[in-house]
Amino acid sequence: MEPTKTTSEARQRILETADRLFYQHGIRGVGIDRIIAEAEVAKMSLYKHFPSKDDLILAVLKYREGRILEFFGTAIERHSKRTKDKLRAFFAALKDFFEDPGFRGCAFQNAAVELADPAHAGTQFVKDHKRRFHEFLSGLVEESLGKGGANVAPAIGLLVEGAIVTAVFQGSPDSVNVARDAAMKMVAEAKGV
Repeated sequence: MEPTKTTSEARQRILETADRLFYQHGIRGVGIDRIIAEAEVAKMSLYKHFPSKDDLILAVLKYREGRILEFFGTAIERHSKRTKDKLRAFFAALKDFFEDPGFRGCAFQNAAVELADPAHAGTQFVKDHKRRFHEFLSGLVEESLGKGGANVAPAIGLLVEGAIVTAVFQGSPDSVNVARDAAMKMVAEAKGV
């Protein structure tokens, strides 16, 4: 029982360390030796869990997706106490994300740019993640609008993606307000308000 616990602890430390370093410095900017040193694991331990850096990249993206879903789930629930509109609560959660001192944009957008290779397993995971994320966002839009939300959800998804990129370049969370206002206007127009 004890070796499994130690093994899973080492794997978790590697994932957490690689996730932090990849997000802060970029996937290509961080070598395996740095991850090993900062995770305080042996090289054999890393390669036992992740036979290659590509395997580690994919595992980190999966780990990051879980963390992002947890963050948004918790933040939307918290903001939903003030506003009953889940879409508004989503934009409030997005602003929380932008205001985090370590914010460097969307880890998935960043990974797609860095990996560049459409055949890389990480690139495919990013595409799948973005599809799942936009389905989640579509669900929030449809909750506000009903089935008619399917017509405006793609545009709202683009507003969100653009707000993320703009927040990074401007170093400010203000783009979320523009995206939120535009999204809510689209929702109101679709409702015929």
